[in-house]
Amino acid sequence: MPEPEWLVWAREVQAIAQTGLTFAKDPFDRERYEMLRNIAARTMAKGTGADITQIENLFARQAGYATPKLEVRTGVFDAKNRLLMVREVLDHNRWTVPGGWADVNLTASESAAKEVQEETGYTVRITRLAMVLDRARQGHEPPEPFSITKMFFLGELTGGAAATSIETSEIRFFARNEIPHDLSTGRISRHQIDRLFAHHADLSLVTEFD
Repeated sequence: MPEPEWLVWAREVQAIAQTGLTFAKDPFDRERYEMLRNIAARTMAKGTGADITQIENLFARQAGYATPKLEVRTGVFDAKNRLLMVREVLDHNRWTVPGGWADVNLTASESAAKEVQEETGYTVRITRLAMVLDRARQGHEPPEPFSITKMFFLGELTGGAAATSIETSEIRFFARNEIPHDLSTGRISRHQIDRLFAHHADLSLVTEFD
């Protein structure tokens, strides 16, 4: 399902305001961009029911040219072709593949491997990039106030042992026909899981994007 238009517009207005405030020198221009940022916050608050002060503070902390945020996730398979999944504490213990925001001073693949180890206890070698997707076009719920690019890698187990973390409450490998129904839909979709299985099974597949 496409995102509601009000969300797309609010996100665009916030990005214009953020970039404008980064480069504007004239105080009157800065005032206008701050007004735009407030309009974006009010629109987001009205559409989501969230507290407008929290949204205003969130937007005010954004600086620099507005670009998408980068999320990395990794499909890790065992010798039985089962997919490694974790219960995400911050999303009511729903299931997803390990991942999170890319870190400063790490490449995307290094961030992906780091997230796997931190959330599962396993070490991996990142072997390929399966998908680069715009979150807003994938039907994820709930919607996000910022534009997000999701990078899905494949990783090969190299060591470690299952261990939960402050972010994860359970770690398991699942066969394709065993994938749980209670997915963390803001992080992963069933279609994306199916594509990870497909890329694992067929190394000739090219990276999917958009």
